[in-house]
Amino acid sequence: MNTWHEVTTLEEIPPLGARVVTTKQGDIALFRTAEGEVFALLDRCPHKGGHLSQGIVFGKKVACPLHGWNICLDDGKAVAPDVGCTRSYPVKVENNVVYLSLA
Repeated sequence: MNTWHEVTTLEEIPPLGARVVTTKQGDIALFRTAEGEVFALLDRCPHKGGHLSQGIVFGKKVACPLHGWNICLDDGKAVAPDVGCTRSYPVKVENNVVYLSLA
């Protein structure tokens, strides 16, 4: 069961951008697609630990700013031929408020 935490508003996450939330589990990047969908990933590329929040968002992926690895926003998996995964977190938006579950 998810426990939801209010973390920000939708307007505070720029389209095709990110916002970082600091938690006990580490920094979590909230990403917003051009369509307004929001995803949450641990702010760490599985390759060399680059801050994904500083990467370029396109479609439902983010390109790591260090070496260009593409990471899927919905599950945190690297796009082939690269391999690896960063943790993803459940997120929901209700009435323009963004909620995050750390479960």
